[in-house]
Amino acid sequence: MGNIIFETERLIVRQYDFKTDAENFFLLNGDDDVMRYIRATKTKEECDVFLKKAINSYKINPLIGRWAADEKSTEKFVGSFAIIPIEGSDDIQLGYALLKEYWGKGFASELTKSGLDYYFKNTDADHIYAIADRDNIASHNVLLKNLFVPDGTKMEEDKELLKFIYRKTV
Repeated sequence: MGNIIFETERLIVRQYDFKTDAENFFLLNGDDDVMRYIRATKTKEECDVFLKKAINSYKINPLIGRWAADEKSTEKFVGSFAIIPIEGSDDIQLGYALLKEYWGKGFASELTKSGLDYYFKNTDADHIYAIADRDNIASHNVLLKNLFVPDGTKMEEDKELLKFIYRKTV
């Protein structure tokens, strides 16, 4: 198991470990339903490259990254949580992806809430973004529930995405 980043009531968020996580990483990133609103699905080979890149980034900036989320009670992999730069900018975004069997259980909200606590405790940032597909109503609801507010749109390839921002309250 990789280094623990933070814990929620039901989940452990930790660094990925290639040997133990490559298969689960592929199950997540290779699933059309899970990736529908996130990015194109990846082959096993593409997932391996993507995972190695994520693991290597821990050395560059250990406070942010793409991490595994495991259920405490079962130690099963439930998905991924990330605090990463928005491509092509200096802004930081929060994001998550869950295996289908963990949808609708409140894990996305739990990860988001604890992820915000982690981020603002460990950085001097005063805001963070989240990007969501226009049609991903479930994610909009998670973000709004966690006090993100709409903040315009962002074009990615030929797709218009919604931007949300969370501002730290003092």
